Amino acid sequence: MIHRTFAKWTHGPTGDRAPLPIKVWKLLDRADVPDNGGELRLYQEGGHYAIRADGTELMASHMYESEEALATLACQRVGVRKKARVLVGGLGMGYTLAAALHRLRGDAEVVVAELVPAVVAWNRKHVGHLAGFPLDDPRTVVHEGDVADQLRRVDAFDAILLDVDNGPEGLTRVENDWLYGAGGLHSARKALRPEGVLAVWSASPDRSFAARVRAVGFEVEEFGARTWSTERGSRHTIWLATPSDPDAPEADPPARRRAREHATQPRLGRRAP
Repeated sequence: MIHRTFAKWTHGPTGDRAPLPIKVWKLLDRADVPDNGGELRLYQEGGHYAIRADGTELMASHMYESEEALATLACQRVGVRKKARVLVGGLGMGYTLAAALHRLRGDAEVVVAELVPAVVAWNRKHVGHLAGFPLDDPRTVVHEGDVADQLRRVDAFDAILLDVDNGPEGLTRVENDWLYGAGGLHSARKALRPEGVLAVWSASPDRSFAARVRAVGFEVEEFGARTWSTERGSRHTIWLATPSDPDAPEADPPARRRAREHATQPRLGRRAP
C-alpha cells in the first residue's frame, strides 16, 4: 500500500509557484496490539521510517533524540556499576536501547520488554541499522511480553526506563493505566535495587503523573528534551525518579548539585517542579 503526502507549495527560481516533492510512504507491515489495543503500522519513505497507531505517529527515524536522552539521563547515574541491570520498557526503533548500551559497562545486562512481537521482527528486518543493531549486542535480553511482568520482580534492576504507549497519556492500551498508576509505580519502586533510578518518557508534560510518582515514595526531577538536535523539534518530557529517603533532610545540597549537572546535558532542559 502506498500513502502519498502532498507537501506545501513553494516559489521556484522564476517566481512561479510549484509544489514541493511529494513524499511517498510505503506500508511495510502491520501488527495488532494485544488486548484490543489497535493496530501498529510500519511505513518507509526513502531512508526514513515511521510507526503509527490508528493514524497517529508514535515514532519516526528522524526524530529520536528525546528517546536517547531518556537513556542518557538514567544510565549516566548507574553506568559505572558492576553488572548493572537495566530494564527498557518499549523497543520502538531501538534508539533508547542503543543509548543505554552505549553508557553501560561490558558486564551489564539490558532487558528490553516489547509487547508486540512484530516490533522486534521489524527491528531485525527493517530498522535495526538505524540505531546500530542493538538487538545483536550480547548484553541485550529480549522479553516479548508486557513490561509489567518484569516490574513485578523485586530488587532486580539498577535502572528502569519506560517509553510505553506515548507516556502516561496512553494511546493504545487501557492496561497501561496500571503501568503509570499507583500499582505500576509501587512495583517499579520494589523492582529497583538500592539507589536505583526510574526514568519515564512522555510526549507531553503531566503534573498529575509527577504527583503520583512522588506519592509512592520517589523524589522526582523533570526534564524537557527535543526530538531533534535543533530548536525546531517537539519538546518531550522525561521524569527521573529515585526512591526517597524518609530520614534525609528536605534540602540536600549535594543531590541538588548533581541534578543541576545532569540538567546541563546538551539539548536537555530541566523544568521547575
